[in-house]
Amino acid sequence: MCVNTKINFELIFLGESEYISNKNKRDVPIILGVEAIFKIRINGALYFEEELAILEFYKSLYEWKGRIKENEVLPFHYYSIEYDNYEDGAILSLIPFSNKARVKSIWAKSSVYNVFDLDYIVNEFLALEKKIKEDIESYFKIDLGKFIKHIPYSVTGR
Repeated sequence: MCVNTKINFELIFLGESEYISNKNKRDVPIILGVEAIFKIRINGALYFEEELAILEFYKSLYEWKGRIKENEVLPFHYYSIEYDNYEDGAILSLIPFSNKARVKSIWAKSSVYNVFDLDYIVNEFLALEKKIKEDIESYFKIDLGKFIKHIPYSVTGR
C-alpha cells in the first residue's frame, strides 16, 4: 500500500517586531533571543511543536541548502547551541535513504508514520527555508543577508 505522506509547517513569532533591527546584525544574544513557535504536522497530526531560536534554526536550513548537490541530498540536523543533551539525536532531522526520507525529532509530540518521497520532502524543506527567510525579513524588517555570517549554530550538537 502506498501512502502519500504530507507535511505542513507553521511559524508563530514571539515578541515584538521591533525586538531586532539591522543594527543588531552582530549581537549574538539578541539574535538568539528571536524566538518563534515552530509546528510540524504530518498528515494533519501534530508531530512537533517547540519554541525555537528561529534565526539559528533558519541558519541550519540555509547551510543545509548550500550543501545539497544535484544527485545527493545530505541529512539535515538541527541542533541548538542553547541545548546540550543530544544523546538521542538532533532536535529535528531529515534523514534521506534510497529515494525516501524520514523526519525525526527527539522532541516529537506523537509518533506518526512519516516516510516521504525524497523529492517531495526536500522541496518542502527548501520551501520552508525560503518562507522562514521571507517571514523573518517581513516581520522584523531586517535583511537576513546582513546577519547570516553572524548567526551562531551548531553543526554536531556538541
